[in-house]
This record gives sequence, C-alpha cells and structure tokens, in this order.
Amino acid sequence: MPKPRINLRLAADIYARLDGATQRPGATKSAIIEQALREYFDPEAKSELEDRILARLDAFDIRQGEIERDVGFTLEALGQFVLYWLTRTDPLPEGEREAAHALGQRRFDYFVEQVVRKVRSEGSLSERVNY
Repeated sequence: MPKPRINLRLAADIYARLDGATQRPGATKSAIIEQALREYFDPEAKSELEDRILARLDAFDIRQGEIERDVGFTLEALGQFVLYWLTRTDPLPEGEREAAHALGQRRFDYFVEQVVRKVRSEGSLSERVNY
C-alpha cells in the first residue's frame, strides 16, 4: 500500500531550513517531517533522551562540586601555611640572607621536580576521570 500524500504550507524560514537540511546525502523532506511527527506523537522517546542527559548533567554537577570543594580545601591549607610561616619565622640577619636564599632556591627547585615527576607518573587528570 503506498503512503498517503499530504500538502503542507510552511513559513518561508522553516521551509528554507527544511530545504537546507535535505542537501545532505540520504536526507529527504518526507523523512525529516515523518521523524518530527513521530517525536511529536511519542513524547516518551524524547523524554527518555532528556532523562539520560539530565542524569549525566547531575553527575557532572556532583563532580564539579567535589572539585570546587577540594580546591577550596587546598587554598585554605595553603593560606594557613603561609600565615603560619609569616608569623612564626624570624627575619634572618643580613649576613645570612644570601645563603638562605640559595638554599631556598635549591629546595624550591627540588620541590618543583618532585611535583613534575608525580604528575607525569599519574597521568593527566582527564585520563583518570571516569565519564
């Protein structure tokens, strides 16, 4: 049995978009309109996709909140360390400052090397996050 034919009147802008969409290989005006009508008459299919998207967005929101919490803890710990360091460390006598600066620079370089080694051995963050 052949499919029934119908005549439609569309607004010019909608027709232009429909016509543009049919420029792709395999796309026809009938197929696009049939798919739109299926989705219109069967909202359950559309809501299933929306539910999956919302669940994924909720999981993303939870992960984002955990990251923000961890960054907040890290910044607070760093702030407390700096406050403690500045309030508890006595200033150095003038004659010892150069040696202390050199020692501090060596310690800092070693610290940076350790951070780089640790980050490289664990891989990037995007490789460790499960989506």
